[in-house]
Amino acid sequence: ALVLLGKYLEAVSKGKTSDALRKLIDLQPQKARVVRAEQEIDVDVSEVQVGDIVLVRPGERIPVDGKVVGGSSFVDESMLTGEPMPNEKTLGSKVVGGTLNGLGGLSIAVEAVGDSGFLAQMVDLVERAQRSKPAVQELADRVVAIFTPIVLAVALLTALAWWFFGGEQASSALVHAVAVLIVACPCAMGLATPTSIMVATGKAAELGILFREGAALQTLAEIKTVVFDKTGTLTQGRPEVSNFHVLPGLDPSDVLRVIASLEHLSEHPVGQAIVRFAREKGAELFAVQGFKAEVGLGVLGHIEGRLVRAGTQRFLAASGISISDEGAVSPTTGSKVYFSWDNQWVGSCVISDPLKEESPDVIRNLQSLGLDLLMVTGDHIGAAQAVGTQLGIGVVAGVLPGEKAEWIEKIQKEKGSVAMVGDGINDAVALTQADVGIAMGQGTDIAIESADVLLLSGNLRGVGSALRLAKATLRNIKINLFWAFAYNILLIPVAAGIFEHWGVSLSPVWAALAMGLSSVFVLNHALWLRRFVA
Repeated sequence: ALVLLGKYLEAVSKGKTSDALRKLIDLQPQKARVVRAEQEIDVDVSEVQVGDIVLVRPGERIPVDGKVVGGSSFVDESMLTGEPMPNEKTLGSKVVGGTLNGLGGLSIAVEAVGDSGFLAQMVDLVERAQRSKPAVQELADRVVAIFTPIVLAVALLTALAWWFFGGEQASSALVHAVAVLIVACPCAMGLATPTSIMVATGKAAELGILFREGAALQTLAEIKTVVFDKTGTLTQGRPEVSNFHVLPGLDPSDVLRVIASLEHLSEHPVGQAIVRFAREKGAELFAVQGFKAEVGLGVLGHIEGRLVRAGTQRFLAASGISISDEGAVSPTTGSKVYFSWDNQWVGSCVISDPLKEESPDVIRNLQSLGLDLLMVTGDHIGAAQAVGTQLGIGVVAGVLPGEKAEWIEKIQKEKGSVAMVGDGINDAVALTQADVGIAMGQGTDIAIESADVLLLSGNLRGVGSALRLAKATLRNIKINLFWAFAYNILLIPVAAGIFEHWGVSLSPVWAALAMGLSSVFVLNHALWLRRFVA
């Protein structure tokens, strides 16, 4: 009865570890409203097909993955990203099944159903991670493989010793042997690691962090160096105007309006950054005649009777326009764009990729953990060095995609285990080479598939959360294993009757209770990870 009670308490505790997984599954609605033959009908989600148009009313959960083809709304995606603020969804926006629609109605073209849906893939990742074994579990398995035959031998020796040398009857000798077998049952050892892994990966999923393998938890906890990509990882990945400079005597707003009008016809990201900057300032654009773009150099056109140019210094110099940059901001933080009209230089601006808001805090927190940090990027040395200086980390610039992996390998040989954080196609090889690859959830598919850890929100704070959770999990596992082994080793001599002369003994009944409580202690200690705060 005591053994069964212990097993019951163990099962109750184990059940709690899969709460996060069940929550993910429960988020999927069972019904979907589909437009077929110009009629709206409710069908089971399992009957929805790719290409169907699904209607989602305000306040409903979105049943499938797809693209918005009608309506607009704000969608709560916190179950995916951990971010509390809803995201705006308009024509062409991607939506994920299980997320919560806001106050607007949406028409969604279905792009994925069943096991190919994002939510199903999340559940599969969590399950796989919970089933996998980290190295510390393999060590425990090897120890148990040795421990079990030793215990059997000790139990046999206990019975023989009490029978031949203790003057006891066979039944009494058997009682001592059974007590040894019961108290030494390695249930707690077997539970110590997988339970902590299950709880930790479930908690990580709640925080918008997906571990592809439970083994990545231990590896991440032992990381010595973290290498970052720059664009889209530490920075926003979208160029912005960081400084706008015009010659004395000119109105900056007038110059900005003219240049933005010209750049509005350009598809170049630099031009679009200038247009966004002008619109944020409330500028109204002029009509442009005779627009022309010179690839890699700049653009020109006629505005209000003026010939206007915007581009590189070389582009303007080719037209005989002299530039004096005194008083302007240094271009080392980004690319410099020069402006002229009527063959006279009128000003310039710096286009840079600004840091993500959270980047400085994340870097400081990781440095406080004693980690070495390095940024490895394909960007030019000026822009990379500016970011490195702002964040206070080392920089390697002008690196090709294959060379990133070579740098990772070099650091591994010199300093030990390395984690790589990236988001682009050029990061895929480096993410694979690293001991732990961490991909931003808003990155490219190939980067995501190459990583061991996925930050669904794309928020860099997830790196620190993943590292701290990994360290907490490894610490939790080690305490569990210590308790399981120490408990067995300490109570085996008592069960064998070595201290019976002093009135200290352990009957099979109490041994069963102690064995059950040991398992329950290990499980409940693992459940403390559910209280982890990011």
